[in-house]
Amino acid sequence: MEHILSLTLENKFGALSRVAGLFSGRGFNIESLSVAPTLDPSVSMMTIVTNGDERIIEQIMKQLNKVIDIIKVVDISECDFVERETALIKVHTRPEDRAEALRIADIFRANVVDSSPTSYTIEVTGDVRKVQAIINLLQPLGIKELVRTGRIAMGREPIRPAQAQSRPLAKAN
Repeated sequence: MEHILSLTLENKFGALSRVAGLFSGRGFNIESLSVAPTLDPSVSMMTIVTNGDERIIEQIMKQLNKVIDIIKVVDISECDFVERETALIKVHTRPEDRAEALRIADIFRANVVDSSPTSYTIEVTGDVRKVQAIINLLQPLGIKELVRTGRIAMGREPIRPAQAQSRPLAKAN
């Protein structure tokens, strides 16, 4: 089963290498990895997508918690979350296919970020299914190059009950 792990870690030289080394050293596969600094430049957020049963994920999380640079590890696939991925897709466009490529990009709210007489580079952001769907539709036109960011994810805030959100209305004078 797929799991999305969110790691908060110190933004130090070698931290990414230690995390990747932990996975490879134990034979765990990383499907997707994304890392970048947070608002605090001394701290980074890392999103790792991996596969495994509950026992394997528990083992991965225990091992990650032992890594000195890691501040916090959360399996966000256990709660409600938002995920996104970005892809840049360079599509070969013959004159008769240019309108079709633009139509597909428009349907997916994607942007053409570069254009030449023979190609469009299309940027799309969304969940994995959306990114895969546009790739599938552009495939027959001829994809020259494809780059994907890997997924990023964040847990959703819990919704408070309606009673806690409602306030008494002020009486009209």
